[in-house]
Amino acid sequence: MAFKHTHLFLTLLVIASTFAMGLSNRDFEKSSKNWNFWFNYTNWPPRHPNPTPSSRKIIVGGSDNWRFGFNYTEWAMKSSPFFFNDTLVFKFDPPSENNQHPHSVYLLPNLWSFLTCDLRWAKQVAKTTDGRGEGFEFVLNKWRPYYFACGESNGFHCRSGMKFFAMPLFPWY
Repeated sequence: MAFKHTHLFLTLLVIASTFAMGLSNRDFEKSSKNWNFWFNYTNWPPRHPNPTPSSRKIIVGGSDNWRFGFNYTEWAMKSSPFFFNDTLVFKFDPPSENNQHPHSVYLLPNLWSFLTCDLRWAKQVAKTTDGRGEGFEFVLNKWRPYYFACGESNGFHCRSGMKFFAMPLFPWY
């Protein structure tokens, strides 16, 4: 019983101390973190600087599509943020006499599989023939990290850079 009260007292003490330290700034009213900033309800709720009112279709790799020898990690960093319900479009040529290096799309289960290109527990979401025409579409419909990789050549394409991850955010309207 005494522990509960002590714990409550210490928690309140920490909160009060933190609040008091924040108020102890002599230039508090002159800083950008003044009361008007914190209690300005005209801009509530906060808005994302780049609102996306609807889901987007994003071609993976842009005009380069899903191909060997392209840095998809860099592309993903430039193309982010990705939002909830955005659609990733994977376009790639099917296997043929001219295309001896087909591609596929695998969804890897975790960060370790992504970093090591371990495809043992990965789920194939697009076969080598699914990328032709309008391409294969994958909707980011859950709030979780998605780890994508090409699974061809026993993971060689993945280890060569045909991989990226996306963590969809909820858009702010």
